[in-house]
Order: sequence, then C-alpha cells, then structure tokens
Amino acid sequence: MKRSLLALLVVPLIALTPAAQATTVTDPAGDFIPGFIGPANPDLDVTNFSVGYNSATSIFSLGATLAGDINPATAGFYVIGVNTGTGVIAPFASVGAPNVIFNQAIVIRKDGTGSIGATALDPSTIAITGNIFTVRVPLALLPTTGFAPGNYGFNLWPRVALGNNNQISDFAPNNATISANGAVPEPATWGMMLVGFGVAGMSLRRNRRARLARA
Repeated sequence: MKRSLLALLVVPLIALTPAAQATTVTDPAGDFIPGFIGPANPDLDVTNFSVGYNSATSIFSLGATLAGDINPATAGFYVIGVNTGTGVIAPFASVGAPNVIFNQAIVIRKDGTGSIGATALDPSTIAITGNIFTVRVPLALLPTTGFAPGNYGFNLWPRVALGNNNQISDFAPNNATISANGAVPEPATWGMMLVGFGVAGMSLRRNRRARLARA
C-alpha cells in the first residue's frame, strides 16, 4: 500500500514536467525607482518579464514588454541577472532590492545586439519589435553551478549607464527573482525539502520492516 501511495505521488510530478516551462511576471507602469537619475523614458519602464526554458532544446527564451517603444536613439540598455546556483552578487540593497542576486549577467542593447560577459550573442537570437524584446540563450552559455536550468533565478533591470545604482530605472520582479518553474526556493527551503524526503524514506523503510517481521 505504501509503495502504491509513493508511486501515486511521483507519477503526477513526472507528468507535470513538460519539455517547455515558462513564467511571466507583471510590473506596474510608472514605478521608476526613487532616486533614478536618468530620463523617465517609457522604454526604461518594464511592464512584464517572461522566462522560459525548453529542456528538449536546452534553450532559454527571455522576453520583456516595456511601457513604450524601444528607442535606440535614447540612452539605455537591459540587464538580465541570472543565478545559476551560486549567486552571491547582491549589490542593490541601497535601492531596495537586496534579494536580487546573480552570478551571470545578460546585456541586451537597443540596437539588437547582446552579450553574456565577454561573449557576444548571435544577433539572430535577439528580436526587438515596438515595445517588446526577446532573446534566446542556449544553456551552454549559462552552465549550471548548482541549480537545474528550470530553477535558475532571473531578474531584469534597465539602466541608462554602467556605474551607480541610481542609473537603474526598474526591477522586474521587484526585489526577487523568477525561474521558468516559478519562484526559486531559498537555500533553507531546499534544506527543509531534503529533510522531509529523508523522513519520508525512513518511515517507508520502518513500515516495510514491520510488515516483514509480521509475515
């Protein structure tokens, strides 16, 4: 009976894990960060941000909608911070976002080019249409440092320049990260989950030994 119950719990988890996973968060229009020194241009104001991962192709699909058309003639670009498992970079406490952590950064420019660190992205993987940009990033450019790809944490922030936090206009999501699977569990949550699995396993083993002893 216990074995059957365990099977019933595991099978739905497998069935609910499709090749493609995606999460979208909305962000209020006009919520520029207090202290932002750049012009409050609508293409620096995120209204939604999407993160998808296709395990069949090992490709991330990232996209955002801004409050206005993306204008390459004005200052600004888009940074997508990524936590692949060992995110320890957390420089945004001064602007109210201490929980935005990352260990990789994707830069998307208004001219349709992009990069991850010193590695240029293939321009054919970046699309800008009106107030929307999308980018496809292969897993090979974001190798894991602990998280499964579907659990990587992402946050998007437009900037007018590199340097100070007062050059950042917005965060999406605010003071958090999202993954293709949804919210990224905190380390303490992972620990609790592992303890729970261990307790469940011990309970099943004790029940099995008890049945054998009665046989």
